[in-house]
Amino acid sequence: MDMFQIVLDELSARPVFWFLSIIMLVSGFMVVTLKNIFHSAIYLILCLFSVAGIFILLEAEFLAAAQVLIYVGAVAILMIFAIMLSTNVSGKKTMTTQNGLPVAIISAVFALGTIALVIMTKLNIVMRGSDGFISKGLWIGEKGQLPTENIMLIGKYLMTEYMLPFEVISVLLLASMIGAIALARNERS
Repeated sequence: MDMFQIVLDELSARPVFWFLSIIMLVSGFMVVTLKNIFHSAIYLILCLFSVAGIFILLEAEFLAAAQVLIYVGAVAILMIFAIMLSTNVSGKKTMTTQNGLPVAIISAVFALGTIALVIMTKLNIVMRGSDGFISKGLWIGEKGQLPTENIMLIGKYLMTEYMLPFEVISVLLLASMIGAIALARNERS
């Protein structure tokens, strides 16, 4: 049987997954196509909530809580406050331009191809064997089961294999915060 058919058979039994996936895809599309920045930020919050719902379906409750607290609770709300404080949202409409649409489409295709390549080669998608499910690659459980200590595995990977990317992202976020403060300070002067 074809591997994609196996994946489709397994996903067809999960209507909540499909519902959350459709919400995530539609709201993500609205984020990048709407011209009103405030409405884009609202749709981003909806998209991030649906990602947290998918984490719950994957039994990764810690990641779902982190998604809601960090991304929805902090980043998205901070973006809305920044939009509301830096522009006149109620009076003049803040619009975005779509001059970079060809570059965005090329980048999206490249990102999708890269993600598909990583999923197909590195994670070795869970495949069906003659005795049920056989898990290969990332997860350690038997017959495709998730490991019971998700939080311990996340902490272990963040402090060993992925420590350098984790620290680079924190420095990048710090630099972007300093840049935003510098830009806001120059506008007031």
